[in-house]
Amino acid sequence: MSLSLPLEQIRYNEQGLVPAIAQDYLDGTILMLAWMNDASLAKTLETGEAWYWSRSRQELWHKGATSGHLQKVQQIRYDCDSDAILLTIEQVGDIACHTGERSCFHRLDEGKSSPPGDILSELFKVICDRREHPQENSYTCKLLAKGDNSILKKIGEESAEVVMACKDNQREAIASEVADLFYHTLVALAHHHVDLREVYKKLHERRK
Repeated sequence: MSLSLPLEQIRYNEQGLVPAIAQDYLDGTILMLAWMNDASLAKTLETGEAWYWSRSRQELWHKGATSGHLQKVQQIRYDCDSDAILLTIEQVGDIACHTGERSCFHRLDEGKSSPPGDILSELFKVICDRREHPQENSYTCKLLAKGDNSILKKIGEESAEVVMACKDNQREAIASEVADLFYHTLVALAHHHVDLREVYKKLHERRK
């Protein structure tokens, strides 16, 4: 993949650095914040992998060179003031943090938690958790327990309701029925142990 960026427009701070945020290219999860200088940014553009500037070691830092958790850069954006960079990346090994967590932003006041991604990913996590830890009176658990026949029947019903809402040109009904269809499709994915990221990868491939 060819990467480009108008290097002359990037505004570095007085230390010659610019903050760089790494974001998962599929579900939008914020993985880490690091710093770049002109040399590390140039290396990133040249190699297609993330290079940063280590302020503690005062040297260039090829992310994942030691751990194997490389960051393959899909796209680079810069903000409206040209003083911050956003790297959209494929995180090899799905671990960005030196602690072994997926994201450096895994801390909450009450402890640890996986960082938020897009709403479908968040919903899929809940559905998978219900699959692994059934809860009484949970609709999701009851649906998973009944298996394919019930899940697929619901997908068929929701698909028909989406069609009817579209035929009637009812905006609120269309949004509601599509949300129901998304949910029941996610239940089917969880039931068959197909990760939502596999679907995202297919969409990403087709987009390219």
